[in-house]
Amino acid sequence: MAVHPHAGKSVRPEDRINLGRLVSDYYLLTPDVSEPTQKVTFGTSGHRGCASNVSFNEQHILTICQAVCDYRAHAGITGPLFLGKDTHALSEPAFSSAISVLVANGVDVIVQDDLGFTPTPVISRLIINHNRANQSQADGLIITPSHNPPTDGGIKYNPPHGGPAEGDITKQIEAKANDMISNGLQGVTMMPVGEALASEKLTKQDFIHHYVSDLDKVVDMAAIADAKIKLGVDPLGGSGIAYWPEIAKLYGIELTVVNQVVDASFAFMSLDKDGKIRMDCSSPYAMAGLIAMKDDFDIAVGNDPDFDRHGIVTKSGGLMNPNHFLAVAIHYLMTHRDWSADAKIGKTLVSSSMIDRVAHQINRPLSEVPVGFKWFVDGLKNGEYAFGGEESAGASFIQKNGECWTTDKDGFVMALLAAEILAVTGKDPYQYYQDLANELGEPCYGRKEAVASLAQKAVLTALSPDDIKATQLAGEEIQAKLSHAPGNNAAIGGLKVTTKNGWFAARPSGTEDIYKIYAESFIDEAHLAQIFDEAQEMVNTLFEQAGV
Repeated sequence: MAVHPHAGKSVRPEDRINLGRLVSDYYLLTPDVSEPTQKVTFGTSGHRGCASNVSFNEQHILTICQAVCDYRAHAGITGPLFLGKDTHALSEPAFSSAISVLVANGVDVIVQDDLGFTPTPVISRLIINHNRANQSQADGLIITPSHNPPTDGGIKYNPPHGGPAEGDITKQIEAKANDMISNGLQGVTMMPVGEALASEKLTKQDFIHHYVSDLDKVVDMAAIADAKIKLGVDPLGGSGIAYWPEIAKLYGIELTVVNQVVDASFAFMSLDKDGKIRMDCSSPYAMAGLIAMKDDFDIAVGNDPDFDRHGIVTKSGGLMNPNHFLAVAIHYLMTHRDWSADAKIGKTLVSSSMIDRVAHQINRPLSEVPVGFKWFVDGLKNGEYAFGGEESAGASFIQKNGECWTTDKDGFVMALLAAEILAVTGKDPYQYYQDLANELGEPCYGRKEAVASLAQKAVLTALSPDDIKATQLAGEEIQAKLSHAPGNNAAIGGLKVTTKNGWFAARPSGTEDIYKIYAESFIDEAHLAQIFDEAQEMVNTLFEQAGV
């Protein structure tokens, strides 16, 4: 994809969205679920869409929340439901819609005490801590489309394990919600929002103190404070903006929030690579403002609107590639924590093979799973995994004592870990990575996207290793053709092909009409380009053979 001429520059008047129109469309437009783009569809991170495109509207939220209530009743979940929202424009009306259904169904709903914003990892932590201490199990809903543009809305369900819901649960929610939409909301129980807010079924709690006061269980906060690490933070207008000052105050950290603006239009952002407003903390274009301040701080960090992702900016190297920081985080944690030698390192199959080389070097077990953080949930909860991370700048890890911290991605702890690494080792994460690369090799990594029809996406989803007839990839012998992840034998919804010094993976998007090719080379950029070219040829051949 070519870089937009305004990428990395300030939002222009023509880039701004009409917030009033967007919220009106949320209430006024009615989805037709016979149209695939207007159905409730859960990808790896919940249901997402845009009100003006009739893919995220009031009926979607009402029916999703009713389907969650029905699932809770069927599964015997009787504890409270923790409800959070981020700072996107559609999150506020969706939050009200959710409360009107949840309370009407007799669910005990707990929200932030000022009806403010709540990050994804905080909901996960609340669920885990409640369920450790109570027999009645809690769960949660987070209203967020993550880093997606300001026009988008999203909602995701976290069952009692505290992490993203498994596919069998989301399929039930999808089917029930779409059925209720097609039947004119028959089966939805709701009440006026004002009554729901006044109900004794709705409780307000101080989520901020609950989360912040526990951070020293997972990150060496004292080391950061003692080393007087100067930390710059850009919340990108997201849901954790009120948390950072409390973190600084409680732990005595020298921390500056460089952008304190919350604006649902996100007009303070720099435009992303494609010229859109997108709060992607792994994008050098979206993070241009913070990168420009890198010399003002020892470490600078950013997060997406629901704070399940992290962006790490260093003086020595600027914005780190997410895969590079994952490798650094894993190496540091596994050599600076007193964890069981059997605890696994979890990675998604499209994450860098640098992680494989790190795991081999420090003699720690590695588990490669399909795309989606849900595959790490059980392992993080029961201690099988010490760390779970994915290439899209999302990860979490266990507490210092080996207990579970969160079962969802946590942008706070990954950002603070960067400061801990500098405090303890004297090297910032980029310098730490350079040492690893000098010893283990320097990979070249990339991702490309292409338009795909539903039929083409179906072909990719159903691929078998036998469908790939090639024996070589970019001049090297193919060592493995995978349709199932080696870590848990779960279907990857696509295919991965590996050689000694490179690999590619092709998989369809769960929410967009595209497919993605990820690739990596430990030789050079020319070799990476050759891998991409041959991967594209293989995919095109598969489409031709299938007649799509």
